[in-house]
Amino acid sequence: MHTADKSVCDTLVIIPTYNEKENIAAIIDAVMELDGNLFDVLVVDDNSPDGTADIVKERMTVYPDRVHILERSGKLGLGTAYIAGFKWALQRHYAYICEMDADFSHDPKDLLRLRQAVAEHIGDVAVGSRYVSGVNVVNWPIGRVLMSYFASAYVRLITGMKVHDTTAGFVCYSRDVLENMDLDEIRFKGYAFQIEMKFTAYQKKYRVVEIPIVFVNRRLGTSKMSSGIFEEAFFGVIRLRWNSLFKKQKSVPKQ
Repeated sequence: MHTADKSVCDTLVIIPTYNEKENIAAIIDAVMELDGNLFDVLVVDDNSPDGTADIVKERMTVYPDRVHILERSGKLGLGTAYIAGFKWALQRHYAYICEMDADFSHDPKDLLRLRQAVAEHIGDVAVGSRYVSGVNVVNWPIGRVLMSYFASAYVRLITGMKVHDTTAGFVCYSRDVLENMDLDEIRFKGYAFQIEMKFTAYQKKYRVVEIPIVFVNRRLGTSKMSSGIFEEAFFGVIRLRWNSLFKKQKSVPKQ
């Protein structure tokens, strides 16, 4: 079991970016201003042509040793950005590793609740859930809300996971969860990555808990959603379930 160094932040927030110059400084500041100085930030930038990386580097001078950047050569996919961030975190001291969008669709204050759920052993994976207590989505077109809601219902049906928001991208993992996954075996690059990560944890008998949040559609910048993302998720779920029937996951003993 990993023990965090109490003299430093024990939680890393990974924020993948591509053209987020309108949001990135403000989201970093919002995380840094949270009570307790619990959180460091790692921005994984996919060579944004709008100068996102330069803004991050400026914030790094404001928050030395707490804000970091991992620059990649181009748009390589959401999933690979998070995998790169997870590996970066596991090479360091962090006890808890979080995922969060850059565009304020996730309220940074909710990081405290996600971390608390894992730190207090309520769950091994805490999901910021839009659907566990109704439909808590603001400013999305109704068609997109329905697509997202029924996509999660479809995932539950196919996989058997008791998770209402399987595509959620606001998540906190305990270090142990990521250490006991073969991150190089995570195959999906788009939003199906979020499903695959939760399903892998579920297959390993980790406890996945949902913390209700309110999701607010971005106000600044451009959405990265596309029809290809939903296609990958739809067919990817079938592949995940099919492969799980033939691949025995090694469960992790209860602590």
